[in-house]
Amino acid sequence: MDRRRGIPRTDALLADPRLRAAVERLGREPVKAAVRAAQQRARAGELAPTDVADAAVTALPATAGGLRPVLNATGVVLHTNLGRAALSAAALDAIVAAGGHTDVEFDLDTGKRARRGRTALAALAAAVPAAEAVHVVNNGAAALVLAATALAAGREIVVSRGEMVEIGDGFRLPDLLESTGARLREVGTTNRTSPADYAAAVGPATGFVLKVHPSNFVVRGFTSAAPVASLTGLGVPVVVDIGSGLLASDPLLPGEPDAAGTLRSGADLVIASGDKLLGGPQAGLLLGSSALVERLRRHPLARALRVDKLTLAALQATVAGPLPPTRQALRYDADELRDRTTRLCARLNHPDASVVPSVAVVGGGGAPELQLPSWSLSLPSGYAEPLRHTDPPVVGRVEHGRLLLDLRCVPAAADDTLAAAIRRCAASAPRAGA
Repeated sequence: MDRRRGIPRTDALLADPRLRAAVERLGREPVKAAVRAAQQRARAGELAPTDVADAAVTALPATAGGLRPVLNATGVVLHTNLGRAALSAAALDAIVAAGGHTDVEFDLDTGKRARRGRTALAALAAAVPAAEAVHVVNNGAAALVLAATALAAGREIVVSRGEMVEIGDGFRLPDLLESTGARLREVGTTNRTSPADYAAAVGPATGFVLKVHPSNFVVRGFTSAAPVASLTGLGVPVVVDIGSGLLASDPLLPGEPDAAGTLRSGADLVIASGDKLLGGPQAGLLLGSSALVERLRRHPLARALRVDKLTLAALQATVAGPLPPTRQALRYDADELRDRTTRLCARLNHPDASVVPSVAVVGGGGAPELQLPSWSLSLPSGYAEPLRHTDPPVVGRVEHGRLLLDLRCVPAAADDTLAAAIRRCAASAPRAGA
């Protein structure tokens, strides 16, 4: 008899209690897709007909969202490809609470409309008292576009040639700014720009002076840059994109500018990212004078760039709540990390696993020269691919023919999961390259 006749029909499989429950959790189409894939495997002889239901259940996604949580063992704290900052438990709770109907634009006392996200904005303002006003858009590039459109469309932006950066994925600052209708007036050279260069360029057509922190690279040697304080008497707004999102100075990151300090130096408007060193959701933060921030807030483009209630909730919880995972990972004690990695290695009892010193970095375009002393679990490089296909996937980095797993950004509660994943790879040693 043709074995394919024994493959369960789709309606019979969907009646399986596990798959019926999955339909309620994930929706009918993703479950049907898993069922069809399992049936096809059975038709190809890869599965016994009796195993089709189990295979379909195993293939179901964890959530309906499509994104898969991963364990970041790369040693890069703000890994752009892995979503940059991991949110705190407080921020995640805030997102869940904001998932239903909320008072995001409603005053429960008066029963009338209220300013959108007022509590999140108040928390941000309280965190940076030097800012007269604050506003939030959907990312740092959007904040810069809004500023350029509102303040310099049809006018000039004066910017140093040494700060004409590429911000990632091929997008370049000049292209971004010129797309708003502003004209760029480049001053200085790639390595040296003085206050006099800015002063000579400012005129009736100037919309604002822009300074951009080159957060993902460093220029050394015969260099100079004009400090913010030296540009405040030019008669035009000084806009500073600090990039990485520090709200206040941090001794761990002495080379990174912060919003509070930049405002105290005389900047009229500071632009920063929410999902980098701040450790929050993707957002573009605008902090500065009341007149400028209100002008940007009331510009028609602001409506197109506004953030949703989930971002507002997560941002408030990050700014006002407990220390987020990003800040914790940056401060992870190296000795404690070594001890934890050593315990994990001992549990594995793997002949080709060891604990080695390594270096972690900030990532995400922040503090490019900062090296964080760290420790990693060293495994055969062939483990990299199978570990990316575990549940949850484990992502490390390969150096000198070895896979290094840095636990700095891996929650301690996930150590059992990580150990189990490595053991499964060891059990299929030829495929894992052991």
